[in-house]
Amino acid sequence: MEPVPNVTRADAVAAVRNPLAFIAEHWTPTNRTVRRAALAALVMAVVIVVTGGAVRLTGSGLGCPTWPKCTDDSLTTTSAMGVHGVIEFGNRMLTYVLCAAVGWAIIAARSRKPYRRGLTRLGWTQFWVVMSNAVLGGIVVLVGLNPYTVAAHFLLSTALIAVATLMWQRTREGDAEPRPLVGKPVQQMVWVLVAATVLLIALGTVVTGAGPHAGDSSEVERIPLDWENVTKLHSVLAWIVVTLAFALWFVLKAVDAPKGPLDRTRDLFLILLGQGVIGYVQYFTDLPEVLVGLHMLGSCLVWIGVLRVLLSLRERPEILADVPGPSTETTLTRA
Repeated sequence: MEPVPNVTRADAVAAVRNPLAFIAEHWTPTNRTVRRAALAALVMAVVIVVTGGAVRLTGSGLGCPTWPKCTDDSLTTTSAMGVHGVIEFGNRMLTYVLCAAVGWAIIAARSRKPYRRGLTRLGWTQFWVVMSNAVLGGIVVLVGLNPYTVAAHFLLSTALIAVATLMWQRTREGDAEPRPLVGKPVQQMVWVLVAATVLLIALGTVVTGAGPHAGDSSEVERIPLDWENVTKLHSVLAWIVVTLAFALWFVLKAVDAPKGPLDRTRDLFLILLGQGVIGYVQYFTDLPEVLVGLHMLGSCLVWIGVLRVLLSLRERPEILADVPGPSTETTLTRA
């Protein structure tokens, strides 16, 4: 075993004043460790969405009827709250696991050598999004699961997934200026795909807000729209996204695009097909909770897939330091 290094008083003071700088000075993670840390943050961002959906689908949205405490008299759930209190409080506790994953990503990015400011900023962006969404989640409880706040809560989680996906991608790239791998028309087509996917996800929150799964057994406000009509509109938009993905793959094939964009587009198309099957089955089977939960997971995977397509359209190599060549005098001497 390696001996434990002596920690001086100056080290302790430095650790208290700036713990991230202290860790970075004494630890250099491998690139693989940084990538794993970023991936862990992304996975937890998806997990918190799925478990949040489980809270709603089990009718546990008000299992803890207040915030930040579970009840007016208790920070944690009590036996009187029953299983709904356990589910709701358990989801709140998962927020700390998410914070730990994001914290690990920040520490790993900050400690990497050479230091990459942009990578660290992406980690801190995730942290502040998590904090904002935690507060918004508390507001959701305090206003009795108002569907508009629930929709905002989900969309902010989607933003977190976007930042986490970008950070994960950036851990596998350098910091040089991005070089496009496809032409401008293809890039514009992908941006249309991204915009359509954003609309699809946003409309999905309206379907949820108008649908039968209110999140609690009590009387909960719903969005005053016809649920079936909104669902049909959501389905039409989903087919538009699927068509765009297929058309993009065809165009990439036609222009002999690199393997990266082709593979990412193929992956997205397969995810969309799976999501579509789940969507139709849940619609015709009266929205069983398990399938609705899978559909929420699919929504996260579709969003990640679209972002990976977008990010695959360029490459960012490492910035290489200038290496001085042999001087003229040395060259002439050797000649």
